[in-house]
Parts: sequence; structure tokens; C-alpha cells
Amino acid sequence: MGHANLPPGPWPVALYFMLKCKVMAQATISSKNQIVIPREAREALGLKAGDKVLVVVRGKRVLVLQKPRSHKAAIRGLAGTAYPSQHLEEERQSWE
Repeated sequence: MGHANLPPGPWPVALYFMLKCKVMAQATISSKNQIVIPREAREALGLKAGDKVLVVVRGKRVLVLQKPRSHKAAIRGLAGTAYPSQHLEEERQSWE
């Protein structure tokens, strides 16, 4: 992620997340490898005790998502677009 007016480095990514995310809170991994989801994040997602969440690893980032009714719906779009938007239509036409 780069921008013409920003110097290279990791801080533009952090700035992006601070500006675009509802909540950005710090959590610590305990000696039992457990994480407490901060109150601000639980409130933003509407989570309560006993709710299930999905933990998705994307590169060097970890995303905590509210568990949806469908896993397919939860991961839709996380990988980005594999093919250009017209690729499928062009393939279909090539079969005719």
C-alpha cells in the first residue's frame, strides 16, 4: 500500500487501519495462549459470552470475525479477485 505523499514504510498501513477501522485495540496473548477480545471490539461486533468467532490468518495479519451462519459468506472476498472481472465471460465465449 503506497501513496505518493507518504514515505515508504509500515506506518501508512497502521494509519490506514486507524482511519478505516471501527475499533483498534491491543490484546495480549496469555501464558495459556489465550486472547481476551477487548471490550471496544466486542461491542463493535455485538459479541457476548459464548458467541463463536472465526480467526483468519491472512499473510502476517490475524482477523477476528463474527461467526456468520455460513463459512462461505465469512471468507468471501478475503483472497481478493483471482481473475479480472471479464475473465469468466471470455472463457464461456471461448467454449462456443
